[in-house]
Amino acid sequence: MVLATWKDLCIDAVDPVRAAAFWAGALGLQLDPNDTETLRGPTPGHTVWVCRVPETKTVKNRVHLDVHCAAVADLVGAGATVLDATSFRWTVLTDPDGQEFCAFLREHPPALRLYELCVDATVPAPIAGWWATVFGVERQTDPEHGYCWIPAPPDAPFDNISFVPVPEPKTVKNRVHWDVTGETSALLDAGATLLRPRGDDRRWDVLADPDGNEFCVFASG
Repeated sequence: MVLATWKDLCIDAVDPVRAAAFWAGALGLQLDPNDTETLRGPTPGHTVWVCRVPETKTVKNRVHLDVHCAAVADLVGAGATVLDATSFRWTVLTDPDGQEFCAFLREHPPALRLYELCVDATVPAPIAGWWATVFGVERQTDPEHGYCWIPAPPDAPFDNISFVPVPEPKTVKNRVHWDVTGETSALLDAGATLLRPRGDDRRWDVLADPDGNEFCVFASG
């Protein structure tokens, strides 16, 4: 039974206009002509909301984006900073707001360049299994490297969500999260926690998954 479906992606930033312009180029999306803090693509699932927050980034993101790219220099020219270009088969960078992301060089990158989402976890298998249940997909495991992944749910504009092992626990609110459409009660019954109920002008509930990762739930219909 599918408990929720993919809706869209959210990225926090102190300067959302600058961050949105960067991510529009990095992901191959378009700035909304009526809202320079929102990115649009060919389907609603491609939408990225860049949300203004007052707090600056203080710790490594527990959720980050992996992107396809033709040249790291293009990302640097748009405002990214290289953190590590030698340790992996990908390059680790930060966006103009300081958020980590990984760039994978492709000889012919696709026009829409979001590759996958990565989530840090002290123990990846249980939380990967939880999200697999929520989206109605099957968890995959790489026992050699200790990470897990799930295929992207329907309507999500990327390949996978990967859950990678890290030693440190979560300490602050994630600056990247996704929104889903579903029933809050079913997600709470499955093990999520209600952080903030919908109300006033907010049409969504804010929940946390069993690892404490925030996500937002919009009612179906």
